[in-house]
Amino acid sequence: MVKINHTKSMVNFFKKHFIAWIYLILGCALMAFSTNQFLLPNQLSTGGFSGLATILYYLFKIDMGVSTIVLNIPFLVFAYIKIGKKFIIKAISGTLFLSLFLSLFQRFESLTTDRFLACIYGSIVMGIGSALVFKAEASTGGSDLITSIVRSYRPEIKSSTVVVMIDTIIVVLNVLFFKTIEVGLYSAIAIYIMGKVIDIVFEGINFAKIMFIVSDKYEEISHVISKEGKRGVTALYGKGMYTGIEKNILLCVTSRGEVARIRKIVEKIDPHVFLIISNAREVFGKGFKEK
Repeated sequence: MVKINHTKSMVNFFKKHFIAWIYLILGCALMAFSTNQFLLPNQLSTGGFSGLATILYYLFKIDMGVSTIVLNIPFLVFAYIKIGKKFIIKAISGTLFLSLFLSLFQRFESLTTDRFLACIYGSIVMGIGSALVFKAEASTGGSDLITSIVRSYRPEIKSSTVVVMIDTIIVVLNVLFFKTIEVGLYSAIAIYIMGKVIDIVFEGINFAKIMFIVSDKYEEISHVISKEGKRGVTALYGKGMYTGIEKNILLCVTSRGEVARIRKIVEKIDPHVFLIISNAREVFGKGFKEK
């Protein structure tokens, strides 16, 4: 039995790491594809070292893959000294894969020279690629590498604050170099869209709703929701601090499409019900997404 459990653990371990490497490679490929096919030909940037690499490309015609590695080297060395080997292995791998794919896709002609289309589609593809890299718990250097170094000294500083500051500086440099405000405006839109796409891919799109139901008729409501709404209901202990009255509060997690029907059921039983409906980013388990 011990041997079987050990074997299963080893299989799960290798499976987990295999999937992580697939995420990392695919993510880097998508990021490079987005940069070369949409962003770079239109002087756009989503921040990070790719923005600096864009300037170097137009200024000195330096291959983006090469400049990306060169820009990251001092920060990778510093991160190795400060943060440690475990983090740096995936950071180096991510940087190398990204640089390799940047050099590869640079050989192909861009898909569009329309800045608006490049901004939209480039940021979407970049967001998907970045999310996959995050899922692999890796890094492609640049902003997130600097963020990790900063937070090793000042852990109270938010990662988002550091990333926004770095990306803002790099976008401003792009505007100054290309001498057009459109570059900054489109890049700002691209950064915003990329962030939203990362949220969707990384956290999932299986949004659900949480319903808190406060009513004296909680038993009847829970029975009808379970029977007609086909949803489980959990009773939580509650006490009104002003009135001192104790009562059960019903908790029901449901899909967005079922909210209106369950609300109608609840309000029909108790027109004076106190109802709170909020968002749940993801829900795992029976009736929802399985782990």
